[in-house]
Amino acid sequence: MLRLRPYKISDAKYMINWIKDEKTFAKWCANLIPYPLTEEVLHEYRNKYEDDTEKFLFTAINEIGTPLGHFLMKMVDNEERVHLCFVIVDSSKRNKGYGKEMLKLAITYAFKILKVSKVTLSVFDNNPIAYNCYKALGFIEEPGKEKEFLYKDEAWNTYYMSLSAK
Repeated sequence: MLRLRPYKISDAKYMINWIKDEKTFAKWCANLIPYPLTEEVLHEYRNKYEDDTEKFLFTAINEIGTPLGHFLMKMVDNEERVHLCFVIVDSSKRNKGYGKEMLKLAITYAFKILKVSKVTLSVFDNNPIAYNCYKALGFIEEPGKEKEFLYKDEAWNTYYMSLSAK
């Protein structure tokens, strides 16, 4: 069972071990965070959003308080929609349902606490595990919003996905 709590500086020492290579890193943050991931980089990341009233950093923790996942939630469209960014689960814990469980909590928070009508996110076409996780949670692709991301000599397509409140 997972719980969500606000991101803490102490979470950085866990997160730096969740991504093992530069390509996986790019899939996670689209190079919006400097590589390689270090505790100092994550402290700067946290400080960037600390006073932003429309962006929230979350950590998913297990029963004993160990961080297993992370995401950024940002309010958009005059607070009618939340966009999830930087969604990640500890690489040693993937394919065990933690990502889905964490996102269910995020969705519940968005709809029930923040009272938004839609949750959105983006995912690269070369990340089928994440894409299928989002589809299983009810996210649908929004056609016409795709964009290209250049990583070294590769071009990745980005799917924009959404989930509306019921």
